[in-house]
Amino acid sequence: KVSKLVSTYNIDAIAIGNGTASRETERFIANLRYDREVKVFVVSENGASVYSASKTAREEFPEYDVTVRGAVSIGRRLSDPLAELVKIDPKSIGVGQYQHDVDQSKLKRSLDQTVESCVNLVGVNLNTASKHLLMYVSGLGESLAQNIVDYRTENGAFRARAALKKVPRLGEKAFEQCAGFLRIPNAENPLDNSAVHPESYPVVERMAKDLKCSVKELISNKLLIDTIDINRYKTDTVGIETLTDILHELEKPARDPRTKVQVLEFDPNIRSINDVKEGMILPGIVTNITNFGCFVDFGIKENGLVHISELADRFVSNPTDVVSLHQHVKVKVLSVDLERKRIQLSMKGV
Repeated sequence: KVSKLVSTYNIDAIAIGNGTASRETERFIANLRYDREVKVFVVSENGASVYSASKTAREEFPEYDVTVRGAVSIGRRLSDPLAELVKIDPKSIGVGQYQHDVDQSKLKRSLDQTVESCVNLVGVNLNTASKHLLMYVSGLGESLAQNIVDYRTENGAFRARAALKKVPRLGEKAFEQCAGFLRIPNAENPLDNSAVHPESYPVVERMAKDLKCSVKELISNKLLIDTIDINRYKTDTVGIETLTDILHELEKPARDPRTKVQVLEFDPNIRSINDVKEGMILPGIVTNITNFGCFVDFGIKENGLVHISELADRFVSNPTDVVSLHQHVKVKVLSVDLERKRIQLSMKGV
């Protein structure tokens, strides 16, 4: 059945949520024979159940039940994680600690700012973004995001950033704030798919003219970009910092900052806590960081804890100085408490 689905729908990749029985499911899927190369990924399913029962999910898939909505969410987390995760209240993603002990409105504000800065750093595809993703773009709120989606539905895909000005109630000020974060792949003007703001287009056009090439030829051409003397383009309104940002952006346009994915392979002999023995060295992935250390998933239901004192051979005051979320690490098993289902790990000297 699975092989038939893969060939019928030309599937290139399969995403599996990292919850209960994910290792067994991954093994089953990976051992099947397909008529093409199919990559198998295990993705974080934090917050997927919250999403599948939410108002947002009901709006998107009114005809499906929570299990199908959850499965769709897990698939989307592989193709475009940011667009999917913005639909979930950041508190429900379950990373960090003590979230119930702090002022909830301050927590929400801080988490929303973090999500907003991520969305604006990566940028948003104007022609595919949902209302929920657009809401986090600077200068756009819920009603403007909805207006953009409605305009797109009525008039088809945006061909240029300037067309945003035709969206009802999207004025000059909102355009000025949001335009640099909205991308249009395959736009007539290649700069519409970069973080270069429309007000800086004339500067880039002058650079291209001086180099006797088109803007399209200039983008991604590091040799040409390195020959540009930015001091020639400095004016009262465009400073060195802005020009430096423009050059950086011309080197790497478009919006996906992800590098080639590294697939982590867990130890195939470890299937449950009973297989874990003291002294073993295992590959794992950091799933959560707290003040007292970090939790590592090495392929079983229970995550192990690396206490802050076991993170490095030196004194560590803050775990984030040593590890980051979803980092691939090697850990040594210090102790296994079968009764309480707790595993103590160390990264010292591994």
